[in-house]
Amino acid sequence: MNEPSEAAGPGLLERLAAGPVICAEGYLFELERSGYVAAGPYVPEAVLEHPDAVIRMHRDFLRAGSDVMLAFTYYAHREKLRLIGKEGVLEEMNRTAIRLARVVAQEGSALVAGNVCNSNIFVDGEAESARTVRAMFDEQVGWAVDEGVDFIVAETIAYVSEALLALEAIKAAGLPAVINLAIFRDPLTREGLTPAEAAKRLEDAGADVVGLNCSRGPATMLPLLGAICEAVSCHVAALPVAYRTDDIEPTFLSLSDPGCDCIPEERPFPTALDNLACNRYEIAQFTRDARALGVNYLGVCCGAAPHHIRSMAEALGRQPEASKYSPDMSRHAYLGTDPEIPAANREFVREM
Repeated sequence: MNEPSEAAGPGLLERLAAGPVICAEGYLFELERSGYVAAGPYVPEAVLEHPDAVIRMHRDFLRAGSDVMLAFTYYAHREKLRLIGKEGVLEEMNRTAIRLARVVAQEGSALVAGNVCNSNIFVDGEAESARTVRAMFDEQVGWAVDEGVDFIVAETIAYVSEALLALEAIKAAGLPAVINLAIFRDPLTREGLTPAEAAKRLEDAGADVVGLNCSRGPATMLPLLGAICEAVSCHVAALPVAYRTDDIEPTFLSLSDPGCDCIPEERPFPTALDNLACNRYEIAQFTRDARALGVNYLGVCCGAAPHHIRSMAEALGRQPEASKYSPDMSRHAYLGTDPEIPAANREFVREM
C-alpha cells in the first residue's frame, strides 16, 4: 500500500477548516477537446494510452490553483469498461490514474483524491442493482486506498440512494468522503428530494463534504446552494459546469443554440457547447457568490479549462503560479493605458 504523500501537508478536512479548497474537474471534456478521449463513451482510456496528456492536464490545473489532483477515474468503472470491451484493464486504469495524479501533486502541495461516479445502471429500490453498484464502488475505493489517496470524491450521482452506497464504501475504507449530487432540469434528486434534504441525509450518514457538481452551470446551481448550506453543518461543495445555463434551460444537457443550424440532432450537448461557455469572469463571480453563502469546496466540472480555475483562485485572493500570466490590458497595443501606447492606436479602437 502506498502512503499519502507527506509533501501534501495538511489533509482535506484540515485545509477546509483553514479556508476554501479548489478541486479542478472536467477532465473528460478537456481531454476530448484535445483529442485524447472519445465523446459518447467518455471512458478515460488516455490514462493508459496517453499518460503524458493526463499529466500535462493535471499540471496545468495545478499551476492554475487547484489544491487537489483528482484521479482521472470518472467512468473508469466495471460497467463502462465492459461496455467498450476493456474490462480487463479496469484495475490497471484505476491504479495508473492515481499514480499520474500523484506525480503532479508532489510537484506542489496538492492532495490526491480518488474518484467514483454515477454507475448508470442503478435502479432505485432494486436490491440486486444496489449490490452490483456497491461492488463496483468497493473495488474502485479499494484500489484508491491501496494507492494511498488522501480522500475520495463520489460525484455526478442523481440518486441519494446510490450516493449512499458510494458513501458507505468510502467510510468503510476510513477515508474522508466528498459526495456531490447532479441535479437535472427538475431541481430534485431522482427520488424527489430537494438538494437540501438530500445533503442532510448524506451528512447524517457520515459525509464530510456534501454538495453539487456537473449538470448545472453557475447561474442555475447557485440558487440551490443557500438552502444546502443552511441544512447542513458539514462542508459544502459546488462545482458547476462551465456553461451558461438559465431558468428555461437549467442544465447543459438541455441547452440549445439557435445561432447554429448544423448541430447533429440540434442538441449542443456534448460536442457543440463551445458557443455557450462561461468566461473566466463569470466563474470568478460564481466563486465570490458561493463563498458568501458558505461554500468552501469549490471547482468547475465539465467544460473547465485552466483559465477558469485560475480565475476561481484569484477570486479567492490567491496568486497561483499561472497568475504570472494573468491579463494586463494596460500593455495592449490598442486597448492599453500605458503612456507608451501611441495615442493614435487608442483612438483607433473606436473604428475596430
